Amino acid sequence: MSPTPSPIPSPIATAQQALDAEPQSIDAPLSAAAAFLILVVKDDEASLATARDVVGSTDDLVKDVRIRANGGVFTCNVGISHRAWGPLTGKPAPRELAPFKEVRGAKHTAVATAGDLLYHIRADSTGVIVEFEKLLLEAFGDAATAIDDVAGFRYFDGRDLLEFVDGTANPDGLDLPEATIVGSEDPAYAGGSYVVIQKYLHDLSAWRAQSVETQQGIIGRNKFDNTELPDATEGQKSHKTLCTIEDADGEHDILRDNMPFAVPGRGEYGTYFIGYCRHLWVIDRMLERMFVGDPPPLHDRILDFSKAVAGVTFFAPARKFLSGLAD
Repeated sequence: MSPTPSPIPSPIATAQQALDAEPQSIDAPLSAAAAFLILVVKDDEASLATARDVVGSTDDLVKDVRIRANGGVFTCNVGISHRAWGPLTGKPAPRELAPFKEVRGAKHTAVATAGDLLYHIRADSTGVIVEFEKLLLEAFGDAATAIDDVAGFRYFDGRDLLEFVDGTANPDGLDLPEATIVGSEDPAYAGGSYVVIQKYLHDLSAWRAQSVETQQGIIGRNKFDNTELPDATEGQKSHKTLCTIEDADGEHDILRDNMPFAVPGRGEYGTYFIGYCRHLWVIDRMLERMFVGDPPPLHDRILDFSKAVAGVTFFAPARKFLSGLAD
């Protein structure tokens, strides 16, 4: 007897599955402006209910504001931390979701800080972002407290404030969802993405005291044309090399949407790192290589000029999961 053929999924079932796993705007293009809003939610049930409703209604608020943005770019991704996941969703955590792990090297530390919710907002202008945040925080009321709110901007030709092009190694095409979106390995959370944020403050005076040649050796790229320098075969490795994660399965990418930020009147200049990934261990290993060194204690020399002052891990679930929180 011939084997019974497997049933062919109906087009409707296939479409529904795609809708259930539709990601948030992880792959939105680089924008001229951005905001990174970190909130802590109160633990009482009334506050959690308010937060659940506001988070679940995010897409509606985005639409309300986007239609007023005259066709410009406007997106918002919401991430939920390990601490807040259970109380807000009532469901088991995604497979790899865990609190940000402090990484302590011989000289530098990747600190872990508080945060229950991340709002990563991207737009063509800061005005649209301000309007969205105003409405969002009014909706939260006293149920949540903003503990950090950083306004990022695009600096010339996509450079950071160390004056090197940032984000060159980002995946594109079909490599982008492969590197950033959870799939069948965790089917309950397919369409989601792990998100790690870090806030770095730069010592620009010390950095600018270095020769261009020294700066290029630290970063691993030519400053003028952004071309790669050869990888070190032994000893001290560049930032580029330490942030390249490879194993027997090949190279593992993440999506960086870092933005410079600054308050010149306070002498504050920095980079807000945000990395989206399908597998959280990729960023964990990257930070281990940067702060501890490979080999130890040869840490990433960019840390001698850039101090990590915040670090939180989140999970940005698929759109349908997020909207379902308001039901």
